[in-house]
Amino acid sequence: MKNLQRHTPVDIWSAPYGFTYKEMVEVIGEREAKILYSSLYKHSPKKEHLNMSLKTVYKDGDTEKYVYELLDGMYIETVFIKRRGGGTVCVSTQVGCSVGCIFCESGRNGFVRNLTTAEIVQQVILLLRKVNRIIFMGMGEPLFNYDNFIKAIHILRDRNGMNFPTDGITVSTVGPVKQLKKLREEHLKIQLTISLHATTQVVRNRIIPNMHLSKISDVVDGALSYAKRHNRKVVFAYLILPGINDRPSDIRQIANWFRGKNVMLNLLEYNPTSNTQIKKPAKQEMAVFKQQLERAGIEVTMRSSHGRNINAACGQLASKYNETNE
Repeated sequence: MKNLQRHTPVDIWSAPYGFTYKEMVEVIGEREAKILYSSLYKHSPKKEHLNMSLKTVYKDGDTEKYVYELLDGMYIETVFIKRRGGGTVCVSTQVGCSVGCIFCESGRNGFVRNLTTAEIVQQVILLLRKVNRIIFMGMGEPLFNYDNFIKAIHILRDRNGMNFPTDGITVSTVGPVKQLKKLREEHLKIQLTISLHATTQVVRNRIIPNMHLSKISDVVDGALSYAKRHNRKVVFAYLILPGINDRPSDIRQIANWFRGKNVMLNLLEYNPTSNTQIKKPAKQEMAVFKQQLERAGIEVTMRSSHGRNINAACGQLASKYNETNE
């Protein structure tokens, strides 16, 4: 593995969650690596191995929002949704975000920095809960922190450690085309969700202004290519904005793209943020749009929202602690 010569035993013992099992074996030997990996992933975390700490927890029914403090004084948020027999964790990959979706709080103050691999992995470890699904859809765009994101997946799924099943991992992305092509070639059959939200370039530029360099047709083609390459159903997330992306022409384009393909369209309802100009669709509007898509031959579902009361729902993650530190 590249850059192994730069790792030392001190590095590994001081920040072990950022290292793969293979890296550890190369530096400290197989016997020590087995002991350390077992300690990290099969027992409660030890304070000396951590480089982030839990600041506070907010709870709302089946949803919990964890605020973590990083060594540089920055904060990130992670969401845990309790399910039968375990739960789903929504993991952040960046402090802030550069994408600038108009319905999302994470990028309101811009991008600060990428999370390290260790900071990504520890969000799961520090929950001290049984996790049966990991979704990279917290703060930040995962594919803009590509190397650390991919390495974190390899660490989480390593059979010497947590041994998390690959098909229980989902990445939610706006689909930067270059990185989407790289993801297609990875030997990782993770689940893919594309935040689409439009059927034309003009409308998508309005909703996701900082993704204008990625053509919407290329994003769709890249996702469909991933579905074919890995034999995985790709989910396209679609936030309904009345009068903007729910027109008859949108239904026709969605049908042209996805009819007969290994695709599901996931309709989203806007969760309140600081953008007061966005109109929330009525339940009836969402139901009609769903019915029209189904008549056009598209598999459609509507995502239920969790954690709105604690600002933990989709699009609401943005630690207020970072604002006070600026």
